[in-house]
Amino acid sequence: MSPDSPIFDPAAFALGDREAAFTARARELAATRFAARAADYDREARFPTENYADLRDAGLLALCVPAEYGGRGANYREYMLTAAEIGRYCGATALTFNMHVCSCLWSGALADTLDMSVAERADHHRRRALHYARIVDEGQIYAQPFSEGGAAAAGAVPFATTAEIVDGGYVVRGKKIFASLSGHADYYGVLCTVPGSDGALSRRNTLYLAVAARAPGVSVSGDWDPLGMRGTVSRNLLFEDVFVPADEALMPAGIYYQAAMRWPHMFMTLTPAYVGLAQAAYDFTVKYLRGEWPGYPQDRREGAAKKVNVAQMRIALEQMKCLWLQAVTEARLDPSREQLARAHAAQYSVMETANELAQLAIRTCGGQSMLKTLPLERLYRDSRCGALMLPWSADLCVERIGEAALYGDPAA
Repeated sequence: MSPDSPIFDPAAFALGDREAAFTARARELAATRFAARAADYDREARFPTENYADLRDAGLLALCVPAEYGGRGANYREYMLTAAEIGRYCGATALTFNMHVCSCLWSGALADTLDMSVAERADHHRRRALHYARIVDEGQIYAQPFSEGGAAAAGAVPFATTAEIVDGGYVVRGKKIFASLSGHADYYGVLCTVPGSDGALSRRNTLYLAVAARAPGVSVSGDWDPLGMRGTVSRNLLFEDVFVPADEALMPAGIYYQAAMRWPHMFMTLTPAYVGLAQAAYDFTVKYLRGEWPGYPQDRREGAAKKVNVAQMRIALEQMKCLWLQAVTEARLDPSREQLARAHAAQYSVMETANELAQLAIRTCGGQSMLKTLPLERLYRDSRCGALMLPWSADLCVERIGEAALYGDPAA
C-alpha cells in the first residue's frame, strides 16, 4: 500500500465507504506504478499506455459507468476524489483520465437528472449501453476533444465542427486542437453542431457524438512538444466527411446544451488533476527537507524561512482543498447563484494554487530540487498552464464571479 496519507482523510472529511475505497485503490495503484513512470512519459511526451492498462485491470476505466451496465457506478464526487489521488502521482494520467470518464459521467449520472421525453430517455439508455459495453467488456478508451482554437470551448459561440444529418446518422466535418489522447483513444466524444435549415449554427443544436478513431476521414496531425502535461499527447484531430452512425450519439440532440446550462459543475472535472499536483508539491517539499526522499538523505530543515514557507504551503493547500470539496459536494442540477460562484472560485483557486505551491516549493528546496531526477520541476511545468484550461479558465472564472456579484447571474 502507499505510505502516503490520503489527500482527504476519510474521517476528517466525512467520506463515505465507497469514496474511501475508491480513493485508496487509486492511491495505491498510482503510488506503486504510475509515479515511477511519470518522468519517462514527460521526457518523451509519450502517452501513459501502461497506466491505462493498469486502470483497465483495476476496473477503473469503468469507474463512472452505472452499475446496471456493469461498471463501478461512481458518482460525481466519488470520481473527483479518486482522480485527485491519481493526479498526485501522474498529472498527465489524471488529466486524460478525465476525458475518458466524462464520456461516462455526462451520459450516465448527469444525464439521468436532465429533462428528456420518455422516448428520448429510452433511446438514450439503449444507445449508452453500447458505449458502456465497449468500456466494461473490451476496455476501450474514450477521449473528449473540446477545443477548436476559438470561443466555442468557452461556451461563447457554437462549435465550428459540424454534423450534417444523413440517412442512418451524420457526416462530421471539422477540427479539434489540444485533443488529449489523440491517436491513443478508441473513440472520440466530439462536440459538434447540427446546422439549421438555413445553414446557421446554434449552441442549442450541439451534438455529442462518439467517433471511432479508425473511421475513414479521421486523422491526427501536428507535433506535441509542450511545456507541461506532455504525456497527454494532445495533437490535432481532423474530421473529413466522417460518417457516424446515429447510435453513436452519447446524448440525445440538444441535451448537451441543457447540461451545460443546468449542470455547470460538469466543467470542473479538470480540477482533480491539479488538486493532486498541489498535494504532490507539498509532499515533496516536506520529504525532501526531512531527508526522506529516496537518494537524498540530507536533513535540510534548518532555517526559519523554510519553516515559514512550509507553513504557508500547508495553509494554502488546506484552504484550496476545503473550498474545492465544498464546491464538488454542491454539484447538482440547477445550482444556486452562490453555489455557482463557489464553483468558479474553487476552479480558480485550484488552478492558481497548484502552481503557486510548486513555485514556493522550488524556492524552499533550492536549486538541486529542480534536477530532472526529481519530480518538482515536472510538477511546476504540469501545473503552470492549468489556469488556461477551457471552458473555465482562471480569467473567465474571475470575470463571472465579479459579474454575478455586481449584476446578477453570470452569462451562460
